This record gives sequence, structure tokens and C-alpha cells, in this order.
Amino acid sequence: MPIGSAFHARTAPLAESLSFRDWAGYYAVSSFETHHDHEYNAIRNACALIDISPLFKYRLHGPDATRLVNRIITRDASRMAVGQVWYTPWCDDEGKVIDDGTVSRLGEDTYRWTAAHPNLRWLVENAAGLEVEIEEITEQVAALALQGPTSRALLRSVCTAPVDALKYFRVTSGEIAGVPVDVSRTGYTGDLGYEIWMPWDQAVTVWDALAAAGPAFDLHAAGMLALDVARVEAGLLLIDVDFQSSRKALIESQKYSPFELGLGRLVDLGKPAFVGRRALVEERRREHARQIVGLELEWTAVEALYEAVGLPPAVAAQTSRVAVPVYRGGTQVGRATSTTWSTTLKKMIALATIDRPHFAIGSRVEMEVTVEATRHRAPATVVPTPFFNPPRKTA
Repeated sequence: MPIGSAFHARTAPLAESLSFRDWAGYYAVSSFETHHDHEYNAIRNACALIDISPLFKYRLHGPDATRLVNRIITRDASRMAVGQVWYTPWCDDEGKVIDDGTVSRLGEDTYRWTAAHPNLRWLVENAAGLEVEIEEITEQVAALALQGPTSRALLRSVCTAPVDALKYFRVTSGEIAGVPVDVSRTGYTGDLGYEIWMPWDQAVTVWDALAAAGPAFDLHAAGMLALDVARVEAGLLLIDVDFQSSRKALIESQKYSPFELGLGRLVDLGKPAFVGRRALVEERRREHARQIVGLELEWTAVEALYEAVGLPPAVAAQTSRVAVPVYRGGTQVGRATSTTWSTTLKKMIALATIDRPHFAIGSRVEMEVTVEATRHRAPATVVPTPFFNPPRKTA
């Protein structure tokens, strides 16, 4: 049975919908209102406050901390400066992704590592022979995502950290209401946003300070349904939906390499040996056989399917996590794993695994669409991700 996170005393009374889900053993609000429209609009047009405390969090400290990070992740940690945050996958010996997350370099010999799944054992196993301390701090460090166009202004009004000078994927320190916090310019929405890291036992104080200043910036608490739409628009993958961890996969086809996830830019084969390097060198040589890409459905074709049965077009309010086939001609060439209607873009979009050569940008495919319990196919085009990429995100 789930338990409450550090912010449960604040999020539970706000959840008018009484709609919760289990996130890594914690209660997570699906939507605070009966519909998540206001929460999604806050992410894109104002600012939203999202409890992300259930992320697994680890602290690495010691003279060999950088060596450990470099031994595991696919990027070259020797190039990582203090104050940088990196998004990265990490692999098993076969070059298949175990998990993905962020690694923040908080000091010369100190890192904070986040993950969707438990990774303590993997970190400890790979630390053999190294002078480094590894500590799970999931229940010691609470975290909030403050996301949206007005998030910087709100954060500036309550936090002593130099927010205006904070660059994209950087982290700095300060205080909110007297509570020491780390602030990273990161998020899972593809918009301007920050993640705030604080002591678990002082988390409510930070929430209250943000909430008190929030009305001037149209702050709303947001849940997982709104976040799910935003992350698809941002082209961001969700483990257990768009791909499986190699440790949980039941068959080989459920395992993905970084190249298959479309994360080849995050693989540095020129750095010293790291877990999975040999397999990834071979995969790059022979080229990966499939890749997760973005799909944009032809909406006029979807409308025609509904008109043919006398119905107005209808789309689900929330992101679909049900995999559906993708075809080229009469042959299935992949599957769409996350599909949503983008309110901002006014388009039906999806993240999909597509076989070579059909994952090339501009390729025309067909995606299965069900209308009145009848399966149809609607034309779709492979497009670059992110679907939504506002300049304010990195400006």
C-alpha cells in the first residue's frame, strides 16, 4: 500500500478528484480537479507545482565518485563541470538500457543521481575497488518541479538562489523560507522550469512559501495526467511505457539500446571503458534496427473516420499508454506507445518504435485508430521531437 510523500499533507487536501496512483510506493495525484485541463494549461501558460519526491535518489561522494559515474553512464563524466546536470541512460553489459535519469555534479567529489527504478545495488556493484560512498537519499531529499512560463518569476520572488543567472541543465543553491535548497533548471515538461531539492522534513515549509507567493503568478498544483501530456509534447520517454528496463524485460524485443531510444547523441564511445561499451560499438557499426521517433497523425483522416459513422471526432482526454500497431503498406513496422492530443499544438501526436528504414524523418506510415470498436488506419508522418520546443525553455 502506498504511503504519503513529504508533501502529502498539502497535496491530499487539494485533490478534489480523490484520484491517486502508486508511484514507487508513494501516493501521487493523477489530477487535482476532475479534469486535468487547468493543470496542463498552468504548465504551458503560467506555472505548475508537481511533487516528484518519489524519484529514487542517490548521493555519491568520495575521491573516485567521478570514476564511478563514468564507469556506468554512457556520457563522458570527466567533461562534467561542478554545477552541471546531465540527462543520461545507463546500460547493462549487452548495451541495453537499465534506466535513465539525471546526474547532478554538486561538488568536485559529490553527485546526486536520480532514477525511475531502484539502482542502489547496481551502483554498489560497479563501485568495487573504488573509494566512494554511495547512499540512498530517497527518503531524505524531497523534490518539487516548478514548471511553466512564470516559474522563473515566482522562484525569484521566494528564493535566494541566483535564478536569473541559472543556465539550462545547471544547478545552484539557495534558501526558500530559510530552508536550504538546490535549484536545477530541469524538468519533464519541455518548458521553462526548475526542480527544487530540499530536506524531506522541511518540505512543507517550502511548499507553503511557493503557494503563498503563487497567486500572483497563477500557480496551480498539477498531477500526473497533465504531466503525461506535457512530456509527450516534449518528446520525453517514460520507462515501462515507451521502453522497458533491461532488468524487467521478459523477452529480448522489450530491451532497448540508447540508439534505439533515439539517444545516440548521449553515447560517447570515445571515452574509456564503460558498462555496455563493447556492445554499443558493435551496434553502431551494424546500425540499430529500430528507433523511437515522433509521429504526427493526419487529423483530417481521423475526422473522416468518425464522419463515416455519423459521429463528431473524439479524442481521449488523457495520454493513451496502450500500444497500437504502426504499418507501412500492408506490413506492421512498429507500434505507438504514448499517444495524446496536444492542446497547444492542436495535433494528435505519438511516440512510436519504428523499424528501419521507416523511422527516417518524413517517412509516411499508418497508425491504428479505433472508432466504434472498429479498427482503422490513419496516415501519419515521422517528425522530429520535441514536438513542442519553446525558446523560453533554454533562453
